[in-house]
Amino acid sequence: MKKSAAIFLLAGLLALTVFAQEPKPQSSPAGNSKSATGQQAEPVTTIKVPVNLVNVLFTVTDKKNRLVLDLTRDDFKVFEDKKPQRITFFSRETDLPLRIGILIDTSNSIRERLRFEQEAAIDFLTTTIRPGKDMAFLVGFDVTPQLVQDYTDDVNKLADAIRDLQAGGGTGLYDAIYFASKEKMLYFPPPEPYLRRVMVVVSDGRDNQSEHTRDEALAMAQRGEVTIFAISTNRTGFASQGDKVLKYLAQETGGQAFFPFAASDVADDFRQIARELRSQYSLAYTSSNTAHDGTFRKIAVDTTEKGYHVRAKSGYWAPGSNN
Repeated sequence: MKKSAAIFLLAGLLALTVFAQEPKPQSSPAGNSKSATGQQAEPVTTIKVPVNLVNVLFTVTDKKNRLVLDLTRDDFKVFEDKKPQRITFFSRETDLPLRIGILIDTSNSIRERLRFEQEAAIDFLTTTIRPGKDMAFLVGFDVTPQLVQDYTDDVNKLADAIRDLQAGGGTGLYDAIYFASKEKMLYFPPPEPYLRRVMVVVSDGRDNQSEHTRDEALAMAQRGEVTIFAISTNRTGFASQGDKVLKYLAQETGGQAFFPFAASDVADDFRQIARELRSQYSLAYTSSNTAHDGTFRKIAVDTTEKGYHVRAKSGYWAPGSNN
């Protein structure tokens, strides 16, 4: 496992180097084309390696929705835009550092259930965050998103911030996902390319305030390599349009949506998310499509044996021509 993780880290660093901006050669002082030794300065040559490494974290379940944890590289096949790809790296990942965004809907529509959701979120972070390794941040949203607590591994700070949330206002779900993905997930600095970026959204999914659209929010989450888990606060007993939105966002990013029957069931859903985060697989492949065209490319991960269900992101955005 250590060897596999090391290989993944090396590959990730290579991928980051590939898409980094080309460094400018150091120039000599004006009017002097020679080095300090009097020798003609050698031109600086920059080499770019055309590697398009694609990383995919995914979960496998059986027909009874139980996690499957003992599969190997040979049990999987991966396709990009329906074209088979060769799996370069594979591992059963249970120890990757986590970067978790907790997004809690504080609009008027969830006022009565907010306290249950706050305590469940705190329990989730208490059992999931490993100090010195994992970090989380908190965004509360009604009409607009607000970063209530920035990245920290201090669960007490996160708990205090969660308990301070108060309900009121409309619902800007898409703006919250867009904001959290762009500001807190997309630009998290290297040298940790294999962080798992996870967003847990607690909401009824009914957006009535956002400036961004659902697909704009999804695209930003995909660019940030974010996996969305959603917990619905709809307690009507009927699937709402908001529930469909939450399910769509989760499916497209390789996560899962939960629809608890009662507010007290939310804690069970948080526990399920925690188990899944320690039970994922990871693979990488070098895309056969080397074009830097900025297009969205669809990914499909399948098992060679029937009867299993793979939950993975639906695709990724290729680098643009200036990358």
